[in-house]
Amino acid sequence: MKFPFLCALLAAANAMAAAPELVVSTSEQRMYILEDGARRASFPVSTSKFGIGDRPKSYCTPLGTLQVTRKVGQGAPTGAVFKALRATGEVLRPNSPGRDPIVTRVLCLGGLDPHTRNAAKRGIYIHGTPEESRIGRPASYGCVRMKSRDIVRLFDAIPIGAKVTITPFTYRQLRGSGIAGN
Repeated sequence: MKFPFLCALLAAANAMAAAPELVVSTSEQRMYILEDGARRASFPVSTSKFGIGDRPKSYCTPLGTLQVTRKVGQGAPTGAVFKALRATGEVLRPNSPGRDPIVTRVLCLGGLDPHTRNAAKRGIYIHGTPEESRIGRPASYGCVRMKSRDIVRLFDAIPIGAKVTITPFTYRQLRGSGIAGN
């Protein structure tokens, strides 16, 4: 009779464990995965070449708090092209000349505060890019771009509902403020 209670208790404890969080530093062009406040991984990214903001049609990357609302591309090949969040059947290699579609995986984002409220309507995502040579400097049209191998790792590690913070601060500045853990 005690075993079902123990199972229920363990399930409740697992549900309360902190989900991984993402922090994107626009000044560093880097994304950090945090679990229980500790940095578990980091990846180079590319945010908007048009700067930061959330105005419709601005092509800026919004600053603030968002969450992963949908994951697209499970099982798709690396380099799979997506248009309107649907695979087209085309597959591109990294740095294919003259092409800049969304590839490999897509994490759709929804805003959680007033200054990110337009993110979903604007189609702001975290996604793979064939323009991997541009990763590490602002080059996107508002989204957070990643190398294909990195977005696959992230996609597998991050659940729907995960918190995403996009900030102009560096990880060191956030850690010093107590916002980011170790």
